[in-house]
Amino acid sequence: MADFGDKVVYQIYPKSFRDTNGDGFGDIPGVIEKLDYLQELGVDYLWLTPFFPSPQRDNGYDVADYRSISPQFGTMEDLENLIRQSRERGMGIMLDMVFNHTSTRHEWFQKALAGDEEYQNYYIFKEGTPDHAPTNWKSKFGGTAWEYVPELKKWYLHLYDVTQADLNWDNPGVREELKEILRFWKEKGIRAFRFDVINLVSKPGQMEDDFEGDGRRFYSDGPHIHAYLKELVKDAGIADFVTVGEMSSTSLEHCIRYSAPEEKELSMCFNFHHLKVDYKDGDKWALNPVDYKKLKELFVEWQTGMQEGGGWNALFWCNHDQPRIVSRMGNEGIYWKESAKMLAGMIHFMRGTPYIYQGEEIGMQNAHYPSIERYRDVESLNYYQILLEEGKTKEEALEILAARSRDNGRTPMQWNGERYGGFSGEEPWIPMSAAFRKEITVEAQQNDEDSVLAFYKKLIAMRKKYPVIAKGEISFLETETDLVLAYRRELGEQQMIVICNLDGRKQRVIVPGERSGWRILLENYKGREIPLEEMYTMEPYEFMVLGNVK
Repeated sequence: MADFGDKVVYQIYPKSFRDTNGDGFGDIPGVIEKLDYLQELGVDYLWLTPFFPSPQRDNGYDVADYRSISPQFGTMEDLENLIRQSRERGMGIMLDMVFNHTSTRHEWFQKALAGDEEYQNYYIFKEGTPDHAPTNWKSKFGGTAWEYVPELKKWYLHLYDVTQADLNWDNPGVREELKEILRFWKEKGIRAFRFDVINLVSKPGQMEDDFEGDGRRFYSDGPHIHAYLKELVKDAGIADFVTVGEMSSTSLEHCIRYSAPEEKELSMCFNFHHLKVDYKDGDKWALNPVDYKKLKELFVEWQTGMQEGGGWNALFWCNHDQPRIVSRMGNEGIYWKESAKMLAGMIHFMRGTPYIYQGEEIGMQNAHYPSIERYRDVESLNYYQILLEEGKTKEEALEILAARSRDNGRTPMQWNGERYGGFSGEEPWIPMSAAFRKEITVEAQQNDEDSVLAFYKKLIAMRKKYPVIAKGEISFLETETDLVLAYRRELGEQQMIVICNLDGRKQRVIVPGERSGWRILLENYKGREIPLEEMYTMEPYEFMVLGNVK
C-alpha cells in the first residue's frame, strides 16, 4: 500500500495566485504570503506549475531554461525561501517538469537551428521538402504537428505549439540532461515532481501517417516509455519522491505499470477519461450533456482496476487545463454550494491521492467571458478561429469557449471582494471571472462553518484521521440510477458508504446493508438523518458519508 495515501496535493498556478509587486502577474513571494492559509487548509504538497524562463506562448509550458526562475515570478532566492518556509510548515514543493518538449527559444534548439548536429539530435528533425510533411499527424493545438526550417531543409516535430519542439528521448544524451535537471532541483530541496504529458515522450522509430486519427495512437504510451521512466527515476535518485505523471490518452493497463510500486516508475498517474464524458464523439470542442452512465463506468473501471493491479490514482476534477468542475458538472445557481461540496466529496473518499486546484476549495466558477478579446490561451484563440472557419457564428464559438477554454481555470484567485479579488492591486494579466462575487472568496468563507472551504478542510482532516480512506479497499454499490454514485470503503472492521446525487433533482436510491451503530460522518445538507431503510430520497446534489468508524 502506498505510504502517501493520506496525503493531499494543492496545485498552484503562480501566474494567477497572488501578485505582490503590482505588475498584474502572480509571483513566488505571493505563494509565500499565503503559506499560512495553505497550512491551515491541511495540504501536504504544493504543486507549482512552471515558473521557468519562457516566452509564455503556452503559459510557461514552453520552457527556455530548466534551471532558472523567470524574473516575472521572482528570484532563485525567493524559491529557496519558499522551499524552506513550506518545509517549516510541514509542506513540500512539487515542481512541474515539462520534458516532452522545450521552447524553441531554449539554448539546445537555438544551437540546433544554427546547424549543430549534436543538438539537432536532441530533437526530432526529419529531412524533407517544404511541400510534404513527414507524417499527417496533427498538433494538439490545431494544424500540423510539423514545422519546416528552410535553412536546414528539415522538419521538426511539435505535438503542441509550433514553438514547443519535441525532445528526442531515444538520444541517451537527452535523457542524461533531464536527469541532471532533476538532480539540480533535488539539491535545492525539492521532494516531489509532476511530469507533464510524460507518456508521450517515446516516439516510434519509424513514423507513418495516421489515417484513423491524429497520430496519437503511435506515440501515446510509446515503445520505450516504461524503460525510460525507470531509468530516469533510478538514475536521478528520486525513487523515494512523490511523483505523478500526466498521462494523455492512456490506458488502465499502462497506468497500473506506471504506478505499481514494484515497477519503480512513478507514484501515481493522472488520467483524463472521466473529463471527456461531455465531449461529443470524443471532440473537446463539440458540446454534449454529461454522460453520467459513462462517468460512473469510468470511475468503477479505474478505481477497481488500479486496486486489483496495485496501481495508484491521482484524484482530481480541476487543473490549469480544465474548466471549473462546479460549472461543468455542478450548479452555478441555487445549488452552487451543495454541488461544489458533493463533487469534492465524491472523489476525496476514493482510493488515491486527491489534488485540489487553487480556487476549487471555495467553489470558483468558469470565466464566462463575453468576448474573444478577454481570452489569453493559445489553444482557445486557435480554436476560436478554427470554429469560425468551420461555419460557427461568433456567438456559437464563444459559447463553446465558455465551456471548454483552459482560461476557465486560469482566472485570478479570489481572496476577497475587492475589484481584483485581492489577487492584485492592479489590472491582472487575465480578466477576473465574469462570475466573480464576494461569497466566492476566501475572506467570505474563512469563518463560515457551512462554507465550501470549511468542507474541504473536513475532507482533508478526515483522510488523515481515518485509515480506511487512505488505505481501504473500494467497491461500488448498485443504485438503480445513473444519477447516483455510491461506493463502500473497507479496512478490517472499519466501513464507510459514500452516496452522491449527481443531479439537480431528487433521486430515490437503494442503500443496502445493516447500519445499526453507524453515524453520518459528513454531509452537505444540515440535519440529515441516517437512512436506516433501504430506500432513501436524496435531495438535489446531496452528498452523505455513513460509517462505523470512531
